[in-house]
Amino acid sequence: MAGTNLTLRRRQLASRLRELRHASGMTVEQVAQELLCSPAKISRIETAQRSASLRDVRDLCRLYNVTDENVVSQLMALARESRQPGLKQEWGDLGDDAIYTYMDLESAAASITEFQIAHIPGLLQTEDYARALVGRMLPRIHPDVLERRVEARMKRQQLLSGATPPRYWTFIDEAVLHRRVGGTTVMRQQLEKVLELARSRRVIVQVIPFEAGAYMGAGSPFVFFEIADKTMPNVVHLELLTHSEYLEKSEELGTYREAVDQIRAVALSPDDSLERIAEACQKYVL
Repeated sequence: MAGTNLTLRRRQLASRLRELRHASGMTVEQVAQELLCSPAKISRIETAQRSASLRDVRDLCRLYNVTDENVVSQLMALARESRQPGLKQEWGDLGDDAIYTYMDLESAAASITEFQIAHIPGLLQTEDYARALVGRMLPRIHPDVLERRVEARMKRQQLLSGATPPRYWTFIDEAVLHRRVGGTTVMRQQLEKVLELARSRRVIVQVIPFEAGAYMGAGSPFVFFEIADKTMPNVVHLELLTHSEYLEKSEELGTYREAVDQIRAVALSPDDSLERIAEACQKYVL
């Protein structure tokens, strides 16, 4: 994807400002009182839910007694870059601003671990499958927005074939293989694409079989992003019916790391997963 990674810049700035506040010994409430704003505003800036303006950065640097002009300049540059036009300008309206954040995190990740229980992961989808899936999940979506979203999803898949692709490991519940999205032909072509990608070893695909029974994480799909910039925390993405959530606290990440280990333990091996996907594929007779 072209352009500045606005999500990464905003998260970098948020992390630096949070560190400076901690070093100053001030609470969020104390900072808000000094700057005559709400504690919620400071909290949202520090968690990258809101962009910090140049004035915000200037005032915070003064409050935290940051006298090093190089540090101030770096923070101001991050604030400036985080407010530049980004993917929304490039792709237009995709119907949900959370998608742009997700795409930024995806492009900033060194490793992506995805667990899905209801559909094929976006990075593995065919165009027809993606169109049928989004159209049924969002029945009121405007046709133009639907087409832009499908186009963006296909463009995102270039991450897997780039010069420095992220390590992509996905776990798919077996139910996904039997959930007919878009009809027989669409499903046949979709599973053939998953097989092709998995056989190429560009991605690792593991199926959680029905016989695994209950397991940690069942019912709660997620994506675990390990960010290439080691100064930034990793992120877990949760997609809910009305909004998306991004988790980055160490205790939260620890829980999801445990879930990944537990899911991997009950999943079929990559080779056995290929056999299970191929078996399902044969059921979709053209």
